[in-house]
Amino acid sequence: MNKDGFVSLILRACELDATKRLVFSRPNTSDATKISARLISHRGRRFLAAEYSLPGNTVSQKNISESEIVDFIIPLFDEYRQVNLITTLGDAEWKIGKKGEVVLGGDALLRKTSGSPPDFERAIESLDKKKNYILDGTEPFLYELGISSKDGRIHDKRQGKFRQINRFLEHIEDIYDRLPKDRPLVIYDLCSGKSYLSFAVYYYLTEIKEREVSMLSVDLKRDVILWCEALAGRLGYSGMRFLTMDIAELRADDAVDMVISLHACDIATDIVLSNAVRLGAEVILSTPCCHRYLKDKITAESLKFITDYPHIANKLSEAATDALRLLRLKAAGYTVAALELTDPENTPKNTLIRAVKSRRISDSEKERYQSEYEMARAFLVGDKSYEYL
Repeated sequence: MNKDGFVSLILRACELDATKRLVFSRPNTSDATKISARLISHRGRRFLAAEYSLPGNTVSQKNISESEIVDFIIPLFDEYRQVNLITTLGDAEWKIGKKGEVVLGGDALLRKTSGSPPDFERAIESLDKKKNYILDGTEPFLYELGISSKDGRIHDKRQGKFRQINRFLEHIEDIYDRLPKDRPLVIYDLCSGKSYLSFAVYYYLTEIKEREVSMLSVDLKRDVILWCEALAGRLGYSGMRFLTMDIAELRADDAVDMVISLHACDIATDIVLSNAVRLGAEVILSTPCCHRYLKDKITAESLKFITDYPHIANKLSEAATDALRLLRLKAAGYTVAALELTDPENTPKNTLIRAVKSRRISDSEKERYQSEYEMARAFLVGDKSYEYL
């Protein structure tokens, strides 16, 4: 078995999903002291996941698709003096000895992989692991909101909403330690609509975290608010309140621990964020919806190559709008992040703005962020930047 035969053996082991590890070591010319690869699958596609061991105890990683495996491994035979193939059917080795001779081992593996091998353990690692959700579908509020059936089965057309709610709860889990432990939690859902989030967050905090919660949901649509109020009554959620009013007129009697908002449309998200800051929220979690406001106001000549094309201009408007929002929140003293809410296949409205009040941001830093915001706004909309929002 020559080098080409060894390459064929590697490919056959990968084809059979038997490859546990492919290791290139004893480098001739490569900067990496070792390359170790394992076989993985993701969404129906197979890859070699390679890890490069670099000087300074650092590593880098790269995924090699099935069609690229040959082009990946052949040059490495010139860069390394030893290759080990470890499989569930046995092992094989190729190496250059001290005197320059090529030493091969793996005839037994070659025999096993030829033709139809006997039953053996597959080594391929799937990244498509079943998701363990915080909610499982049996929660009463999910049935009442039309997301699941009485037996807890999620309706096919509401799978995206179910995943979206669960992912939002995971983001709350991430910041849970920032919420007070010694008193009831105060949560506001602004522009709450049908209050999917209100019910989910209330259930999560009261039933799973076993906390006492005061949840206030605010929206302008009186009929929706009345419906939500009746639902909370049927569910026995005594800590939930609902108000029909402009959120700009809202006043907080107690410290607000968290403000949440799901898909407040266009500048309604800006209104939510501004009022969350005004109310002194410790944590803000908001998922923007459409981004129409800025689109027709961008006057930057240097961006004309983007704004000349409406579809691409929409994407620019979305990114620029959320970036401006993040700068404004930083100027207000928050540590911020823009995160992926859920899989883009579920909804294109997929960004979550997370802001957590920081006690480490100085007044001078706030002034710097405010200056950055004003410069970015002026760059985008020009002389009328003062009219922005």
